[in-house]
Formats: sequence, C-alpha cells, structure tokens
Amino acid sequence: MAGTSEAMATEHLEVIGPQFCAPYAVDLSIVKQVMTLKDGSFQVLDVNENVIFSIKGKVFSLRERRVLVDGAGNPLVTFQQKLLTAHNRWQAFRGESTDPKQLLFSVKKSGLHQFLKTKLDVFLATNTKEEVSDFKIEGSWMEKSCVIYASNSTEVAKMHKKRTAESLLLGKDNFGVTVSANVDFAFIVALIVILDEINEDE
Repeated sequence: MAGTSEAMATEHLEVIGPQFCAPYAVDLSIVKQVMTLKDGSFQVLDVNENVIFSIKGKVFSLRERRVLVDGAGNPLVTFQQKLLTAHNRWQAFRGESTDPKQLLFSVKKSGLHQFLKTKLDVFLATNTKEEVSDFKIEGSWMEKSCVIYASNSTEVAKMHKKRTAESLLLGKDNFGVTVSANVDFAFIVALIVILDEINEDE
C-alpha cells in the first residue's frame, strides 16, 4: 500500500467528513460477531483497539436499514436497500436522514450474475448520470478480502481476513483494512458495511 498512499497523497478524498481524512495511511480492524443480529455486532477499531465506529440496525425493517455511528454513538450515515431494483442497490444518507437531499452515495452490483467475485459500482450523489462510477469495489467473499478503487483505477483501500485465536473461539470474523492517506476512512468503512450486506443477501 505504500505506493498507493504516495499516489493518493495529493488528492483529498472526502465524502463523510474532513475529520476522517488522515495525512497518512490508516489501519483499522473490523470485528463482526457471527450469527447474531444485535446492535454492536459490527465494530471498527483503531490500532489501539478503541472502537471508533459501530453499526446499529433495524433488523426487521423492510429496507434493512442500518446506521453507522461513531465511537460516541453519533449517527454518521444511514444505509438502506432500494427496493425493486435488479442490481441490489443500496443508498447511503448523511446522519439519520433518508431524505434524497441528504444522499451521499449509492452502491450497486456491476452485473447481475456474480459467482466467485463480487463487483460493485459506487456513485457519489453528485454523479446523477451514473455513466461512469466514482469508485469500484472488487472482492471475493469466499476469501474475505476486497479492494476499493477510485475511478482512475488507483487503489484507495484494501481489506483482508485476519485469522486470530479470538475469531476461532468466539465466533467472530476479524478483518484488517488499510486506507490510503487523505482518503475518508469513514466512507471506506461504509462501503465495506454495504459489501457485507450484499454478500449476506447472497
């Protein structure tokens, strides 16, 4: 990731907030409790193992609404699945809103038939024509890994499975995520949450 971080150093990529853009590559850990639907089953930790993000969800909501909150419990992004769309589209809104005026970005499958590797297109709210995606996510859920690219094919983040004793004993999935310098790491976490939801639907 060193080369990627240098490549991205001059570009400030902010989607959710400037406080989530660091001038250096950021390493995060994602811990997902397997086989549970309770709030807090999806947490994001910094290198000091402080919880900086977690997911709150309305499990029996028709649209499967989820909210990304910061370490203090403040809502940052609300996700919901757009109903009756062929490409399994999810939308992300600022805070707890689902007002179209607060739309931050949307994510959809690049194609209908995906087997070994999931490919997703990400469109920022300003990209209304959606002729070219602003970001792409490519990942193999079997391998528990994914890479997120900007529209110019620059790698901006990478996720990989971490095998720990805790994950084996306590039924937890552990992932490591490296986010390039000056890239909004809350946005990257939001994309990984949606990837997880789409793969759960599979």
